[in-house]
Amino acid sequence: MRYRNRQDAGERLAAAIETAGAVSRDVRPLVLGIPRGGVPVAAVVADRIGGDLDVLVAHKLGAPGNPEYAVGAVAEDGTVIVDELIVERIGIGPEYVEAERRRQQAGVERTTAVLRGGRAPLPLAGRECVVVDDGVATGATLEVSLRLAVRSGAARVVAAVPVGPAETIGRLRGIVDAAVCPLQPSPFFAVGTWYDDFGQVGEAAVVEVLERFRSGD
Repeated sequence: MRYRNRQDAGERLAAAIETAGAVSRDVRPLVLGIPRGGVPVAAVVADRIGGDLDVLVAHKLGAPGNPEYAVGAVAEDGTVIVDELIVERIGIGPEYVEAERRRQQAGVERTTAVLRGGRAPLPLAGRECVVVDDGVATGATLEVSLRLAVRSGAARVVAAVPVGPAETIGRLRGIVDAAVCPLQPSPFFAVGTWYDDFGQVGEAAVVEVLERFRSGD
């Protein structure tokens, strides 16, 4: 099993959410995409399950010399997670972690301002929330986003990704009410391995998707 692109992934993920009964049929869920690649997937899910759409902005804390290797993550409300085992294994000091946290928090604030255009986020309290990314590897960015949703008073939090390793999905399942992931390959390799088209998603494309939902088109 592979995905043609994020549209295909979103359609299959929405079907899996419905099959699992992960959200109530009598409520309008709030679908939260993690920018940038998670937003096109989340938009398809929101369309298919009849949900509202917004973003949850989070940035990974990158390792020295390897910014794509997450040692933690920070979310837009300031929620931070740090993988102490990774930090210890690669010998990172607390000064580096704090400097990287400040740098990424500033990036989160900039991204949030650009994507929301000054609008307030949709309230999570009391809503059934489905947090969507286009895939998960270590899960740091998704985990910090899920913890934000839980802390915000959501009535139910569902983690939903098209692909990820079973051990990561199992860990995330312990944080939320439900986790849906149709494809859990072993060996896993990387998220992009399981897409035919895994091109970059720009900020302009994310803004366009959000504007479409806000206008009701």
